[in-house]
Amino acid sequence: MAAQRQYEELARQLSAIGAVKRDLARSLPYDCPAGSAAVLTLLSRYGEMRMGRLAELLAVDMSVTSRHVAHVAERGWIERSPDPADRRSRILRLTAAGTRQMEVLSECTTNVLSERLSDWSDDEVGQLIALMARLRASFGECRPRLAPTTRTPA
Repeated sequence: MAAQRQYEELARQLSAIGAVKRDLARSLPYDCPAGSAAVLTLLSRYGEMRMGRLAELLAVDMSVTSRHVAHVAERGWIERSPDPADRRSRILRLTAAGTRQMEVLSECTTNVLSERLSDWSDDEVGQLIALMARLRASFGECRPRLAPTTRTPA
């Protein structure tokens, strides 16, 4: 198991990932900010879904999700149709234009990564991918901690 100082350094390095994400976001087309790109990416990866599920995957409030969805819908990248199981809900799905936009986003991101990591070996990139996947899996199994309950004597 790693020493406490290693976890402290890991926390510092992880906070620096924000700079990497901002650099990647700057590479996106002007009309597709990071939140919109996240919506398209999730719909591309998981397929059609309700807005509530999208909000869960984005880990943001429904009002934020609604703004992102409105933005991509206005551009014709997704469609919102009534959910046959619950007519009050909407099913979100990528359109052909959304699939083309995903190709543009993928190219932008791939180009930036290729440029920034040009001095990395294939093995180093592979190791980073494997370690990041393992890190995500470790956190994917975490559940929110419940506040400790106070017990009163019976």
